[in-house]
Amino acid sequence: MFSLRTKLRLARGLLARGRHPLYVQFYVTARCNLSCKQCNIIYANADVGEVSLPQVEAMADNLAAIGTGIVLLTGGEPFVRRDLPGIIHAFTSRGLHVRTQTNGLATLDQLQQAAASGARDISISLDSLLPEKQDFLNGSHDRSWMRAIDAISRVTHAYPPRDSFAAFGTVLSPQNLLEIPNIIRFATRVGWYVSLVPAHVADPADPHNFRSYDREMIFPQAMYPFVDEILAECLALKRRGYLLYDSPEFIENVKHFIRREPVTWRRRNNDVCDSPGLYFAVRPNGDLQPCCDHVLRESYPVWHPEFPRWYRRRELRSAVHDIVRRCGGCMYGSFPEMTITARWPLTTLRRSAIFLASTRVRKPWPLTSAQLLEIIGEINAAHPVDHTLAGALLEVVPRHADVTRALPVIS
Repeated sequence: MFSLRTKLRLARGLLARGRHPLYVQFYVTARCNLSCKQCNIIYANADVGEVSLPQVEAMADNLAAIGTGIVLLTGGEPFVRRDLPGIIHAFTSRGLHVRTQTNGLATLDQLQQAAASGARDISISLDSLLPEKQDFLNGSHDRSWMRAIDAISRVTHAYPPRDSFAAFGTVLSPQNLLEIPNIIRFATRVGWYVSLVPAHVADPADPHNFRSYDREMIFPQAMYPFVDEILAECLALKRRGYLLYDSPEFIENVKHFIRREPVTWRRRNNDVCDSPGLYFAVRPNGDLQPCCDHVLRESYPVWHPEFPRWYRRRELRSAVHDIVRRCGGCMYGSFPEMTITARWPLTTLRRSAIFLASTRVRKPWPLTSAQLLEIIGEINAAHPVDHTLAGALLEVVPRHADVTRALPVIS
């Protein structure tokens, strides 16, 4: 799946840690067709414009110049941009590996254009195997779950099964906790991986760009034993060959994060994250930011001709470090996993094996939506979720009015 140029860049990034970013997360737009309970980015990035395609091409030149390996195109919903195929091609034509994310909006034509532009790596948001549950988590948007199922089917028709990587981005929340093992079972049946991200909730007095303010997404203490049980089951499934992407170190930190305890995945780097050395984020207007949660006061446009020089200068590094050294840490999958991949040798080997073996993962593609629904029905029947227990657990979840979601976010 990775080109030779990408493999060389990833190897160089791992060996020369901190000098060549393994991974860049590019928020191509703040526009979105959903208002998910765990996401605030559509508000946080609403105050900036979007870069043009020529600026994206300049950005791709600069990211290639500093040795970037992977670029994630996310949003908002990236497929609202009509020029997304051109954006993808700008990166893939320069030897950068592209991953795209969608919540299910992408049409078959859009996915085919993305694949024709060189995209071979895609993530779709899937938080439940129950339509009403995902519709609720997506902001009570009717049929958003079914659109995601249809999008999964379309991916299996548009992307080549042998030379592609597909994953579900699954938010771990009090509402879907007991369903997580079944989502992993479903993913494995259809040849997709699962990447878990615990819901992040900010205090309005201490806002973070991406994090929700919805108190219903906070795990109460009474649910902690069930969190441990479910995550232990997830790791057991992984050991048996099920397609859970997350490392054991990451899963252990999920438990800390849910309990609002300090995360430990940064302990091999003086308790700070590896931004901007191993990774960083890019706002829709092209400005570098340390991550999805924090914004620099200074503007460093990644499309600017001077960016490769800025990236290597102490001023930019110091500006980022001033922020990350005060941050308590997140569990947004990509950034912690990149640090864990780079700093835990066993995880480096395991992660390499995943991508080297991705072409050998059984992908029964193409699949129709009807076939996907049939598989979901079989899994729900074979491994029933105790919805009585689930309902009882939700009774202890805070139910404060979600009055802060429309407030401006200041970072």
